[in-house]
Amino acid sequence: MADLWQTIALGIVEGITEFLPVSSTGHLLVAEHWLGERSELFNVAIQAGAILAVLFIYWRRLLDLFTHLYDPIRRDYLVKLTSAFLITAVGGFIATKLGFKLPEAIRPIALALIIGGVAILVIERLIAARPLRTEVSWNVAIWVGIAQIIAGTFPGTSRSAATIFAAMLLGLTSRPAATEFAFLVGIPTMFAATGYELMKTRHEAAEEDWTALAVGFVVSGIVAFIAVKWLLRYIQSHRFTVFAWYRIALGAALLLAGL
Repeated sequence: MADLWQTIALGIVEGITEFLPVSSTGHLLVAEHWLGERSELFNVAIQAGAILAVLFIYWRRLLDLFTHLYDPIRRDYLVKLTSAFLITAVGGFIATKLGFKLPEAIRPIALALIIGGVAILVIERLIAARPLRTEVSWNVAIWVGIAQIIAGTFPGTSRSAATIFAAMLLGLTSRPAATEFAFLVGIPTMFAATGYELMKTRHEAAEEDWTALAVGFVVSGIVAFIAVKWLLRYIQSHRFTVFAWYRIALGAALLLAGL
């Protein structure tokens, strides 16, 4: 029973943090420090649950893009989405071939949380005086793709934070528009990354606790759906500063704890 509750807790952590700008990888590493480390296949499964939740949220938007390719505005948006994903895919492939692997130590995650929190505060202040823009430029698309690579190579950065704030800093100053573009780019990116990890961990399937995996998958998906729905409403009238202060506080607490 204790193991079941630990599984549910990890699913909740993944569901809440995967798309909020607070670093899901960092939170899972910290959570596993107390709840026990799980297999890579388990982590892949709960991430897949979160991705599917966001796909359900944006399926109408994606359907609209793919069924209106004759519209130059929608076609341009889709081309930029695809380009951002391809930039990430190429960069991720190169990083994999170079043998890059995210470290699992807590200290660099704590530092990244603090640095990212400060960066959010600075970016929010910089864009406060800029005019509201909802159009995705090529500059935004390119740097969102690059931001995903950066997030994948520095633990604690947060993919959603890196992409949202890259978009805002490069001119997409509307928070809802920047978040939508970042999340839509994240769907194929995370599906590709999850598929790759699944191929690497398929040998673990015979020894895997499939009940725990299924529970984690479902819990993560439900919680991620709720978290993203809440975030999309929240940013309609609020800045991201609450997440910045949370990151700074958590990072400082982890450093003080000496984990």
